[in-house]
Amino acid sequence: MISTTIFECSIIEVPRFSNRAGNLSIIQGAENISFQPRRVFFIYDIPAGEARGAHAHMACQQFIIAASGSFEVSLDDGTNKRTISLNRPSFGIYIPSGIWAYEFNFSSGAVCLVMASEKYDSRDYIRDYSEFKSWKFSK
Repeated sequence: MISTTIFECSIIEVPRFSNRAGNLSIIQGAENISFQPRRVFFIYDIPAGEARGAHAHMACQQFIIAASGSFEVSLDDGTNKRTISLNRPSFGIYIPSGIWAYEFNFSSGAVCLVMASEKYDSRDYIRDYSEFKSWKFSK
């Protein structure tokens, strides 16, 4: 059984420095989040009504920020479900491995910034929910 739960997903505030010229937020790897990012990507120009994600990772951890606009993140550990709204670039959600997640309800102009603990590896993805449940509760 893979024991991670949605209760291990946490909202993290990253440092924000403000002055008359605007705001600056900094993420310095494991100082701010629980892993050193090995991959960073962003999703944008999402058509109205579309969702992204809808998978789980066996090893990869993620930290997701609404760099611009807003969207919601659905979290599912196979037993419990929770939805988080992200709408400020100085707050993000940490998602450990073993959590089924997807992003939806994107505002116009939203930018979803994702930091991942691992480089892309298609073998780390579980893209079928019934396979996720089987994997999650196997010995």
